[in-house]
Amino acid sequence: MFALEKLAKLCAILAGVLLTVITVMTCISVIGRDTIGKSIVGDFELSGAAAGAAIALFMPWCQIKRGNIIVDFFTTRASERTQGLLDRLGALLLAAVMALMAWRSTLGGLNAWNTQSGSMMLGFPEWIVYACMVPPLALTALIALHQALFGFAREQAQSNPELTV
Repeated sequence: MFALEKLAKLCAILAGVLLTVITVMTCISVIGRDTIGKSIVGDFELSGAAAGAAIALFMPWCQIKRGNIIVDFFTTRASERTQGLLDRLGALLLAAVMALMAWRSTLGGLNAWNTQSGSMMLGFPEWIVYACMVPPLALTALIALHQALFGFAREQAQSNPELTV
């Protein structure tokens, strides 16, 4: 799990850098438009593409930290064992969905590559966005599968205090 956590952290850092670049580009475009009457052509296309990639890049870290929304209205009175089993089932379902998304994104990227499709104004190649999304989606699936099979780090630390750092 240590390697998965390091990869998830790297993905989150890359997503943060990507969002920072989007922010700087947007600021430059807006300031340019308001001051000298010129903006960055196609900035909204680049922002959309980068935001999609950034969202995918944040997903592994979100899963490692169990940052997904959990609705526990019906399970608050269930035993810890039942809640743990339901959490593992949820992780297994998430692993399946993320694997499906990685697979379909791979096919979408291959199709974009074969057709050489690009954005409307800049012609920015769409396959690049897919290529940026597939690895973190697959990593999220691996993390969730690991959690489904072996439980969550927090649960393991509680059951074995020697693992707590």
